[in-house]
Amino acid sequence: MLVLGDSISAGYGVPAGKGWVALLDASLAPRAVRVVNASISGETTEGGKARLPALLAEHRPSVVLIELGGNDGLRGFPLAVTRANLEQMISDASKAKASVLLAGMRLPPNYGARYTDGFHALYAELAKAHNAALIPFLLEGIAGNPANMQDDGIHPRTEVQPAILQQVLPALTPLLRP
Repeated sequence: MLVLGDSISAGYGVPAGKGWVALLDASLAPRAVRVVNASISGETTEGGKARLPALLAEHRPSVVLIELGGNDGLRGFPLAVTRANLEQMISDASKAKASVLLAGMRLPPNYGARYTDGFHALYAELAKAHNAALIPFLLEGIAGNPANMQDDGIHPRTEVQPAILQQVLPALTPLLRP
């Protein structure tokens, strides 16, 4: 399994081995599923799109979890660009015979309803159009609560990493080969 994400999946500000992807790897070990975390803090959909073909060739994953777009949104990138990049990554993973799990994100309301609503909607639209699995909002029940977030208000604290994992498992489990 390949996780292609940004700082949320890279574990920014979280001790090594305590991030949700490391917890996922440990939880899947009994099933002999190896998790490759190719997440990079600050990554955009453009960077993920550029890196994905080599990662697919190297690791040959059966599942690709794409957790990207948050940095695009925070930088105000055009939604059409973010959509096209995510769509290309879904297509590339599908062509490599990997199941795709798309992790949706939300933006703070200060970006305006039109942009934030459009941003959030593109995840569900892409998942439906490409028959990909979807986590509607990876940080559901976590983001927006200052007690769950690091001082920057963007990155989840170590203590809530297991809760992020619990957001992932219901959508991921059906994609794992027995």
